[in-house]
Amino acid sequence: MNMLNMTLIIDLSYFLAAVLFIFGLKRMSSPVTARGGIVWAGVGMGLATIVTFLFPGMTNYLLMVIAIGLGGVIAWVSGKKVAMTDMPQMIALYNGMGGGAAAAIAAVELFSGKDHGLTFGILAVLGGFIGAVSFSGSLVAFAKLQGFKNTTLRFKGQQMLNLALLLSSLVVAVMIITQHSSGNLVSIFFMLSLVLGVTMTVPIGGADMPVVISLYNAFTGLAVAFEGFVQQNPAMIIAGTVVGAAGSLLTQLMAKAMNRSLAHVLFSGFGETIAEGQEVTGSMKPIDATDVGVMMAFANKVLIIPGYGMAVAQAQHKVWELTQLLIERGVDIKFAIHPVAGRMPGHMNVLLAEAGVPYDIIYDENEINSEFESADVALIIGANDVVNPVARTDPSSPIYGMPILNADYAKNVVVVKRGQGAGFSGIENALFFLDQTRMLYGDGQEVAGELIQAVKSL
Repeated sequence: MNMLNMTLIIDLSYFLAAVLFIFGLKRMSSPVTARGGIVWAGVGMGLATIVTFLFPGMTNYLLMVIAIGLGGVIAWVSGKKVAMTDMPQMIALYNGMGGGAAAAIAAVELFSGKDHGLTFGILAVLGGFIGAVSFSGSLVAFAKLQGFKNTTLRFKGQQMLNLALLLSSLVVAVMIITQHSSGNLVSIFFMLSLVLGVTMTVPIGGADMPVVISLYNAFTGLAVAFEGFVQQNPAMIIAGTVVGAAGSLLTQLMAKAMNRSLAHVLFSGFGETIAEGQEVTGSMKPIDATDVGVMMAFANKVLIIPGYGMAVAQAQHKVWELTQLLIERGVDIKFAIHPVAGRMPGHMNVLLAEAGVPYDIIYDENEINSEFESADVALIIGANDVVNPVARTDPSSPIYGMPILNADYAKNVVVVKRGQGAGFSGIENALFFLDQTRMLYGDGQEVAGELIQAVKSL
């Protein structure tokens, strides 16, 4: 096979891989077709990987096979074992690996000292810089979410330090591009970039970490796209652009759902989980599972709001069993999902789908909010900040203006909660103190089981 035919096969294969990436991403936009979308995108990635072995002049086949084998086994095992509650930190870790890979590609090019020309030189250092920042920042985000490092680190002059690191990286990058430097300058460039990723992320608290993960996902996509231009690799360009665009849109979605600008996420202290705003008065009123079971069994409409607590308790299967019992009694049941319920968008949707809950009774915030006023019961399982009415009523609260689910408009509100602690943001929830609210304390899965028995006994 001559060189021309080989190049044609490679180009056509990359084009097909790109089509599969885009088609797969499109199918991921709906929970009904998401599984198929993942498969199609995976096929595209597999094709792009195999075709890479056909590049003229390619060497180190054994190392490539070993690396792919090790990475595949680690990903398969970790993917099978990871709990749904740990999915955000897994995404942070894998995203960091993607940024690190882009930075490694840039490092190979820059350490070679080749004259890539001004345009490709700029793209190489941009990809290396963004990839390195994404790599180290994502690792810090993983450590925070995993509990390895729960504290936020803030000190006077921190933003000036970050600015100094950024400007220093820029100066070194210009020297690398103009002087075709390699060796020490490139090493310094990547060290500065890696440190900047750490110093940018350590002051951000846990409440904002999902937004940061999404942002770094966009960074990784951009880094891959830039390095794709340097390598003249269409698959990397298209895949990186798609990931960068998707990550950017997701970051905007999450920031909007929290009523926070990206600048506030990166440079303010809300995520430090501190309690602010007006003092909440009143008391929490407990209720037992038997009374709640009766309340729901004789209701006309029940809206269920799942949150991270349901994920922690792995209560989704019991909740679906309870839902089926209520549906059999003629109760109108719907699930209300906030965009940032859990620790990332879609977290609750995936949990409910895993339990077999039909998609047609799952509604997002905009679709369901108008129905709370006609709901007899709003059953909240492990959600907190996304149903806090101070977001509407208290201008002094850090979450003021954040779109929430209007659970407080329901005739009766039942909150399933382990204890009386505040939510992930550290802000007291005024909903828990309202006259129509009752607290059903206990583990989500155990409480759901008690509710099932209460409904069955009627």
